[in-house]
This record gives sequence, structure tokens and C-alpha cells, in this order.
Amino acid sequence: MTHHKTETDWLVAELRKGRLSRRAFLGRSAALGVALSVGQGLYSQAMAATPKRGGHMRLAMGHGATSDTLDPATLLNGLQWTAAYGITNTLTELAPSGELVGGLATEWSTSPDARIWTFKLREGVVFHNGKTMEAEDVIASINYHRGETSKSVGKPLLDTVVDIRADGPQVVVIELSAGNADFPFNFGDAIFGIYPAKDNSIDWRAGGTGGYILKTEKPGQIYEFERNPNYWNGDNSAFADTVSLMSITDPAARTNALITGEVDCIDKIEPKTVALLARRPDMIVEEGAGPLHYTFPMLTRTAPYDNPDLRLALKYALNREELVEKVLFGHGVVGNDHPIGPSYRYHASDIEQLSYDPDKAKFHMEKSGLGNAALNLSAADAAFAGALDAAVLYQASAKAAGININVAREANDGYWADVWQKKPWVASYWGGYATEDTMFATGFAAEAAWNDTQWDDPQFNELMVTARAELDEGLRAEMYRDMQVILRDRGGSITPMFANDIHARTANIAHGDLSWVRGFDGRRILDRWWMV
Repeated sequence: MTHHKTETDWLVAELRKGRLSRRAFLGRSAALGVALSVGQGLYSQAMAATPKRGGHMRLAMGHGATSDTLDPATLLNGLQWTAAYGITNTLTELAPSGELVGGLATEWSTSPDARIWTFKLREGVVFHNGKTMEAEDVIASINYHRGETSKSVGKPLLDTVVDIRADGPQVVVIELSAGNADFPFNFGDAIFGIYPAKDNSIDWRAGGTGGYILKTEKPGQIYEFERNPNYWNGDNSAFADTVSLMSITDPAARTNALITGEVDCIDKIEPKTVALLARRPDMIVEEGAGPLHYTFPMLTRTAPYDNPDLRLALKYALNREELVEKVLFGHGVVGNDHPIGPSYRYHASDIEQLSYDPDKAKFHMEKSGLGNAALNLSAADAAFAGALDAAVLYQASAKAAGININVAREANDGYWADVWQKKPWVASYWGGYATEDTMFATGFAAEAAWNDTQWDDPQFNELMVTARAELDEGLRAEMYRDMQVILRDRGGSITPMFANDIHARTANIAHGDLSWVRGFDGRRILDRWWMV
């Protein structure tokens, strides 16, 4: 065994030096008794350690709509986020390890009460339009999401900002009305990309400071990029010469594009196809557990979903374990009707799990006084892989509780523009965020643009503000636990499961350590991956 390990180490070293082809490496590994799947894994790891510059990267995602734009205030889906991270940078970044690291900010500090934050900016950074980045650009990019008329998804994350000012050309100072211990994490999100200031706003159409320049934009179809020759981080990222980022929302078509060699990597792998893809010698399937979760949100200000007993009835009418087994094929865990899953720091694992209980569902349905009226659940696989199957299973389990659910099959194209937040009960998903506060503020703050349940609960709102400023870890954990219980018991979002993020790639494309905070390496695949 020791001898084989020594020989394998030598093969890996030769591969990294470029002295062995993939075929030769796998053949010689097999001769040493290494299983094909293990050999592929070794090959992948070896290539991941040696980034290469050049080539054309072809990616396909199960996101995108013809209504998409790259306006940072309206970045809605994963395709938009991935494209935005290609053309711009953020002040901070979440590393694959989960550590917050510098992007366009080299360092940051705060006052003892976490109320005044100072960001020192990277020098010598140039926008795609030739302008040198300074504090005025950062201030304009942040202010773009503020103001009474702003519809930006980032607005609630900046509600406590009372002043933002420059302290010289390379320093930005942000003053908050109350402390926020996690404030710098917000500035790693794609919506807070930095763009050149123009006319008291920003010129986001001019591009940002990112590793790629957008050459073709066909919303809902394709984005094409060329590498930025003046990229400030040029030696460490953005390795491909050109990139095609495609929208293929149909899961079967997306998978077929990978199998036939039309693309190098796809996201949102259907769990039911994982085993089949993994058996192919030319495919590498990778998955990880993060904050990704699937939901059935109800508009709680719209009848009949404004009735708390109806909401509880629907929660007890769902067999979560069945969905994890039959929709996720075991690639995930059950959810408890709140967005804080096991990957979060303040996940409250001691909260009693809601489970399928037809008797309790009947009790709350009768208590609601709504009779046996049919309830429409809108779904499409654009929401998540297997969303239609999940809705049909939900329909069957609810029937046993005397609840009639009609599954409305919606079109994939236009789902996020025409169905989500428009129809009162739908299938949806959340990629999640780095912190509990960002998740709550983005999805559950009363006036948040993405508050897809119209949630507005005074106790919850108060806890959200208090927890954000609390520096004592123990007290903060208690408050976040209370918020998870409130959403489980009173909230309008049914969260049946947390899903592993799964993508598949060919051996033509490689990467280093992966982030699972969102799919496609935290949506930063353009910056972090390379062609072999």
C-alpha cells in the first residue's frame, strides 16, 4: 500500500508538471490498482492545484429570463449574479473557507460598538471604461441602493446607514444608526458591485473593475465575455480568455448539453440524475451542503393565506421526509419552515421539528374556517429541480388531511417575473447568504424587495434589529433561535428541505477549493475556475 501511494504521488507530481496527459495518468493509475473514480478524483485535485491561463470556458445555468438586466439593483437570479461577478468586484469576498477577505477593500475596521466602519480601498484599480476607482465610486455604488424610491434588493441591508463619506481618495467611512457586527459581509454580495460614478449615480452599463468585459448580452439566452487585460488581480484569477455563460432552464436540455460536449459545466443537477452522471467516465459530479433551501412561500397579506391556521394546516400537511427521499434522492436534509439551516453559525438544532401530521392539519384547517376550498400551488422546475414533482407529492400528502391542493404548472421562462411574488402560493428557492442577518433582512424584512411572503411581524422585526447590533455571542444566538421559532410557527414560507448544491463538469475545466454558500463556487466561477 505504501509503495502504491508513493507511485501515485509521483504520478500526480508528473501530471502537475505537464508531463502526463489525462489518459496516461488514468491508465497508469489503473495499473497500480487505483479505481477509475478515485483516479478521476486524483486527476481533478492535481489539476486544481495548477491554474492555467487561456481557453474558452462554456457554462450553462438553470437560471435566467428574457427580462433580466445587469442593473445591480435588480439582480434576481443566479445567472445574473454570476455574470455580475464576472464584470465587477465587491469590497469584500467570502472565501471558500467561509472567511471574509478583501476584494476592492484591502482592510476594514470598526468602532467598539460596530457602528462606524472604515474601509481602505485598493489602489491602482481601473474600471473597464478607463476611470481609476476612488472613494467617490464606492460611495455612489452604495448610495445607488439607498433612498426612499429605491427598489433595490440591497436597500434593507443599508437601512441603518446614516452617513457615508470619503476620508481621502482611498478611504470610505460608513456610519450606522445602530451597531451591525456583520456589516462587511453584506458588501460581498453581487448587488454591491462597484461601478464608476456618473451624474450623482453610477454607470453600471460601462462595466465594473472585474476580470471580464461583457461583449454580448442576450437576456435569458447568453452572456459572452472577454478577459480584461487590465485586471488588477490578473495573476490570481480570471484565467480563461473568453467565457460563454448560457441560460438553459430545462434540466434535461442542460444535462444533454454537458453530455454532448456543448458546455464544460452545468449547475442545478437534478438529484435523480446524479448517479447516472457520476458513472460516466467523462463526467465529474460535485456536491456540497450550504444554505440552499427550497420553499413554498405564501403571500401572508393576501387571503386566504393571511389566516395563520391555514398556514399551520399546510405545514402539517407536508411530508418533508418523502420530499427529501423522492425529490432530493437523499441529497439534503429536511427543513423546519425557516431559512437558517445546518450550515449557519446560529442554526438552532434544538428546535422541535415540524413533521407530517394529517390530524393536526385537519384541526387547523377546520379552525381556519375556510372549509375545503381548493388552493392553487404554482410551480415550475425553474423554481428548483424537481419542483413540479415536489408539488404533486405535496398535493397527495395534503389530500390525506382533507386539504385540496391544485398544482398549477407554470412555464419556466418568465417564472420569476410573472409568477414569483405575483401569484399567492408558489414554489421557490433561496441560495442563502453568508450570515443570518443578511438572510433575514433580504427575505423577511417588512419592506424588503424579496420578501416573498409579505412578512411583517412586530416581534420578529424587533428581534432582527436587536440581534444585528448584539455583540454578545450567547445573547445573539438566543435571539436568532427565537426568530427561527417565530417563522416556523407563524411564518408564511414552508421550507421542506435544504438541498445540497450539485454541479457537474467535464475534465476540461478545473478549480481550487469550492465555496458552497451558493452554487457555481459562490457564483464566482468566472473568476476562480480555469480550462485544463
